[in-house]
Amino acid sequence: MNNASTPPESPVEPPAVAQAPGAGRPLIADFLAADFPEPVTLEGFDPESPARFLNRELSWLTFNWRVLDEARNPRVPLLERVRFLSISAANLDEFYTVRVAGLRELARAGNTTPAADGLSPAQQLLLINEDARRLMDAQQSVWIELRGAMQERGITILSREDLTEEDAKVVHDTFFSNVFPVLSPLAIDPAHPFPFIPNTGYCLALQLEHTSSGRKLNALLPVPQQIDRFVSMPAPVGEARFLPLEEMLLAKLHNLFPGYRMESSCSFRVLRDSDLELEEEAEDLVREFEVALKRRRRGEVVRMKLSAGAPAALRHLIMEELHLTADEVIEVRGIMGVADLKELVLDERRDLLWPSFVPRVPERVQDHDGNMFAAIKQKDMLLHHPYETFDMVVRFLEQAARDPNVLAIKQTLYRTSRDSPIVAALCEAAEAGKSVTAFVELKARFDEAANIRQSRRLERAGAHVVYGFIHYKTHAKISAVVRREGDKLVTYTHFGTGNYHPITARIYTDMSLFTCDPALGRDATRVFNYLSGYAEPEQLENLSISPLTLKQSLLDMIDAEATHARAGRPAEIWAKMNSVIDPDVIDALYAASKAGVRISLVIRGICGLRPGIKGLSENIRIKSVVGRYLEHSRIVCFGNGHGLPSPEARVFISSADWMGRNLLRRVETLVEINNPTVKAQIVEQVMAANLADEAQSWVLHPDGTSTREVLPVTEGGRVPFNCHRFFMENPSLSGRGSAGAADVPVLAHDPD
Repeated sequence: MNNASTPPESPVEPPAVAQAPGAGRPLIADFLAADFPEPVTLEGFDPESPARFLNRELSWLTFNWRVLDEARNPRVPLLERVRFLSISAANLDEFYTVRVAGLRELARAGNTTPAADGLSPAQQLLLINEDARRLMDAQQSVWIELRGAMQERGITILSREDLTEEDAKVVHDTFFSNVFPVLSPLAIDPAHPFPFIPNTGYCLALQLEHTSSGRKLNALLPVPQQIDRFVSMPAPVGEARFLPLEEMLLAKLHNLFPGYRMESSCSFRVLRDSDLELEEEAEDLVREFEVALKRRRRGEVVRMKLSAGAPAALRHLIMEELHLTADEVIEVRGIMGVADLKELVLDERRDLLWPSFVPRVPERVQDHDGNMFAAIKQKDMLLHHPYETFDMVVRFLEQAARDPNVLAIKQTLYRTSRDSPIVAALCEAAEAGKSVTAFVELKARFDEAANIRQSRRLERAGAHVVYGFIHYKTHAKISAVVRREGDKLVTYTHFGTGNYHPITARIYTDMSLFTCDPALGRDATRVFNYLSGYAEPEQLENLSISPLTLKQSLLDMIDAEATHARAGRPAEIWAKMNSVIDPDVIDALYAASKAGVRISLVIRGICGLRPGIKGLSENIRIKSVVGRYLEHSRIVCFGNGHGLPSPEARVFISSADWMGRNLLRRVETLVEINNPTVKAQIVEQVMAANLADEAQSWVLHPDGTSTREVLPVTEGGRVPFNCHRFFMENPSLSGRGSAGAADVPVLAHDPD
């Protein structure tokens, strides 16, 4: 049995990191100051062929390498590095249970339809598995490094061989009081068939022999997911010691199989197909989803990790029972279930975590004694989460629920927390007799069960719950509050780029626009009517929505920018997205680049566009920002014949990435910003800081690789600009109140 200290056979080199040669020039990642790089010519590259697109799945893996690299980054606090390692593993698990599972089904069905980049499902699977295996090896290498660093700082991970006599007593007591009652040791023989192992299920497989009769027994011991993976052990003050649960189980095996001794063992962990299939004509969508969730738990195994050196007989038995081929089994030398390492990110070790940060309450809200409606009525307000607290979104709805002048609330819910204060506010409003309509998206992946619970709770409170479309996900983030003011009704509207989820809002960067602009209020009402009555809005004033108009609006505005360039006017596009893979949008950007439009993109994750290729994309540059917070906001700015930044620019926030699913198969919003202060905040603060970031930016190259320049803090006295630090240290423009905007600083911060 391999324990967590066993090193991998062949550590993998990290992705390339470029060293900045001098401190006097801006790094190439500083898209505000640095020139566009010289375009390159790729040998044998045909700009008209599918090769003009980067593969979606391989691009995602490149992103996850960037996440893993933060676990190596010495500038990141130690336990935050452990968190990044855990995130990279959890990301990879979800990738396999959804994306790889789908490709696997296509390949098994003999489907050879190529993706946009020309690769068939089978070809993609080969490349994915090759890169993913390298990534998993690298995760083990990183864990060895982090485990050693943790031990130096007083956090020790034990094996069963490390236990002292005192430890053994603690293990005995803990085992029988907290572990033994939930264990289910399972013999494997004709009377005890191989059991069902759930998704992410982790098991010990054992070959046992009876000490007196010599009888052989194969058995499984599932490692329970209901209790912590790492068991806290006695430790000196200021230190921590943990024993992995599987090590405890092996140490107490004689209590689970009395009279037997262990001959050999291995461990394995399975991932199952977790995509949902729905009947197209489900009469009761909620009931259909409840059934589908049960099917998900029994999906086919798409990948199994098996501890290296597993006995051949056990390996054969497990693979046969789970119907696995050799290429679906990955041998692991090291720790199994790397995602569980998040348990070791200890809140009490503040010295090994990011410095604490308390999100700001906008001064304008404080000026109005916390009254959200008064603050919004003064003028539009854009909050930048998590730097401005998401509590303002919750407060907006809580005040609406208790305000006697509020008549109606309409709200979309894609993802929210288990004990959601937003759902509680909606329930309170409904119970107070207000008209409350909640648009709950049941197809929010991995949150379907939570959303079913929330919808039942809302219905019990008297809210009208709408589930939207069967074929489209409702991904738009809109809240509308109708309030009686004198002899008229005023609609206060919130448009967001993120989910109504107070937990993720602490780590996701998102935009929240609050407005009582009548045109935006009418637009929001039209979208809600579309969701509840399927009536396509005939006219939207400041809004585009998918699947109806959003994509064409984007294409038209990209083309308009190309027209400005051809006419000799300044032409520029800045955009910030999570993903860009839609072929039509990419081709439109290529065409704009050829026309002379200068395009700077900040794309956190998947990117199917190749930048910097002569004659195709020489005016396009792309980078990804990966750091303390997860970049999640979607923004697009068009110079509109005036370049960027400019007061004449057209500026938008959106719930949609530039992907086929967002543009064609979801209800999404693209909201134009007309308020000058909010527009300046987005262009000159949010986008400018992301474009200027050096410390957390990976620049994408034409071949699909990405590099991050490293500039030592001491070199020339210059500090690499960090956009997350900038936002933490400086107020945002539209939230300023009586203090005014005069002290909103330039893009700089104090040295580390």
